[in-house]
Amino acid sequence: MQLYNKLSAKERAALIDEAGKDRITISFYQYHKIENPQLFRDKLFLEWHMLDVLGRTYVSFEGINAQLSVPSENFLALKDQLDAISFLKGIRLNVAIEHYNKSFLKLKIKVRDKIVADGLDDKTFDVTAKGVHVNAKVFNTMLEDSNTICIDMRNHYESEIGHFDGAITPDVDTFRDSLDIIEEELKSNKNDKNLLMYCTGGIRCEKASAYYKHKGFQNVFQLEGGIIEYTRQVKSEGLENKFIGKNFVFDHRRAEKISEDVIANCHQCGSPCDNHVNCANEACHLLFIQCTDCSEKMENTCSSECQEVIQLSYEQQKALRKGKQASNKIFKKGRSEKLKFKK
Repeated sequence: MQLYNKLSAKERAALIDEAGKDRITISFYQYHKIENPQLFRDKLFLEWHMLDVLGRTYVSFEGINAQLSVPSENFLALKDQLDAISFLKGIRLNVAIEHYNKSFLKLKIKVRDKIVADGLDDKTFDVTAKGVHVNAKVFNTMLEDSNTICIDMRNHYESEIGHFDGAITPDVDTFRDSLDIIEEELKSNKNDKNLLMYCTGGIRCEKASAYYKHKGFQNVFQLEGGIIEYTRQVKSEGLENKFIGKNFVFDHRRAEKISEDVIANCHQCGSPCDNHVNCANEACHLLFIQCTDCSEKMENTCSSECQEVIQLSYEQQKALRKGKQASNKIFKKGRSEKLKFKK
């Protein structure tokens, strides 16, 4: 019984090309108490493997967080599978704005302590006691209200390439970093301001909305479905788009263009650019913004040191990586002394 992925990304990519069928990229989440996450994980893997579903999913005692790629012809079958699970029946599926058949190349379903790492150890915190969900139309209206404080609950490298006009964008590396920073900054407005939050698909600001209610904030709101659902509603209902730039996504596309604005810059030369790449040196793999000219000049690397490394043979590079961890650079996405034009 297969309960793990057996194909490499290269092998899977070839199979997708050979099949010649369109795929849909979707995401969903649900906070719910799951008694046996491992058993639930195995059940999902068996069912999704049969439908050729690929993607990254986290399951925990607090719920599920999924980003998937499914063949278009199997979309309804996947929806039926989800509807057969009581707490996922009728779940909203956020469909990607831009389709890319290779958004995911493996099926990974992992059991985690939490579906969104928050660094909290508070037994009295109820993640399901969330704030008020608002749609795109209401969100736009609230943005124009002087009594509203809008907070981007994403990380610095996400908001750098795109965010809502007028939103506060904390310069943080992780979600857990933002919780205390925002609470401290807004503690004097717990009773008199509307706290309006958003993120990519809704999962982070839903936990944040429950957290800030737990901390005494009286008027807590979140954008339902996040930027992805907002964009869909804006297009389908002919609403004004108040998001500028790109929406960072966690798959091989890396971002979806929401408006024509380019609000970021190449981290190496400073020219207008919002294209995220990973350093070609596998021992570094740093995520950063690089324009076409710098990509050619630097051979897709983040620094002259990494450019020198990729000139070595595969075996030499492998020997250099042995026993070393690049996790700090990967974790500190877009942060490196070598990137002169990082905001």
